[in-house]
Parts: sequence; structure tokens; C-alpha cells
Amino acid sequence: MNSLFTFPARDPKSLNIPLYCDLIKAGFPSPADDYSDSSLDFNEYLVKNKAATFVVRVQGDSMSGAGINTGDLLVVDRSVKPANNSIIVAIVSGEFTVKRLTKELGRYYLCPENPDYPVIEISEEMEFQVWGVVTYAIHSLL
Repeated sequence: MNSLFTFPARDPKSLNIPLYCDLIKAGFPSPADDYSDSSLDFNEYLVKNKAATFVVRVQGDSMSGAGINTGDLLVVDRSVKPANNSIIVAIVSGEFTVKRLTKELGRYYLCPENPDYPVIEISEEMEFQVWGVVTYAIHSLL
């Protein structure tokens, strides 16, 4: 990501959308009920820590193998501790990037999900900071 646009997670209004309680099967079709049992507030569903959650827009295709593409919105929680294989937003040499954080044999790496991009080994000499952990990716299917 060459430029990072952040949008703090705010709750100006609650956005409740009908939530159907039956699971939708991704296999053979089944008839859907014509009613909803409750509603879903996307603020509640996507944001666990309001003060530490931001939304960023992706630019680039280094994470396309993880289903993250240009224009997608990432929900990033800065209070979540990154774990091995977390997808993170990091600052490397003053630039924001989104990559998978991996640990192998005591060394850490920023791994793209596109073979056209190199793996970045994190060394003590480099300027590096985990900015936050990606908790959700939102993209259009149209």
C-alpha cells in the first residue's frame, strides 16, 4: 500500500440489518425462510475495540492469494496482539504495507500472498512496526 487512508471506526448511528438465523449452505441449495429472527449491527460485529479499530483501503495485489485486492476495506484492530500467520498492517521503512506475519526458526517474515512479490525478513537493523492486526476484509463481489 503506497498510501494508507484510515477511517476511525465511529458509531454515529447504529446500522441494523436483518439477520437470518438459518445458515446458508454453500453446497446444494435449500429453501430460505422468508423472515429474519433478529438484526445485525455491523458496528458490533466488526468492531471489538472501538478506540483501537480503523478501516484502511487496500492498494495493490501483493495479498491477492488471501482474497485481499485493490479497493478492499480492511478492518484493523491495533489492540490485538499479532500471532504467527496473522495478516497485519505494518510500517516498514516509513511505508505502510499489509502482509502475513510468519515466524520460522526464531525469525520473523512479512509474507505476501502473491508469488510476484518477495518475502521480507524482519531484521533488527530495519525500521519496522506492527501497526495493527487485520480482523476483517470487506470487498465487493460485483
